[in-house]
Amino acid sequence: MWITILVLLVVWVVLAIVGFTFQGLLWLAIIGIVLFVATVIFGILRSRSGRRSA
Repeated sequence: MWITILVLLVVWVVLAIVGFTFQGLLWLAIIGIVLFVATVIFGILRSRSGRRSA
């Protein structure tokens, strides 16, 4: 599960960098940042729920 989250985080960072690099793709940077934050929150919530049930 952690591998998947880390891969998604890397993909979102790359999308954000590409979006900021090319002026016309600023929307891609915004989407990358939003998805990065959502993935981090999902990972944190997932790890907390896993500890309680164990």
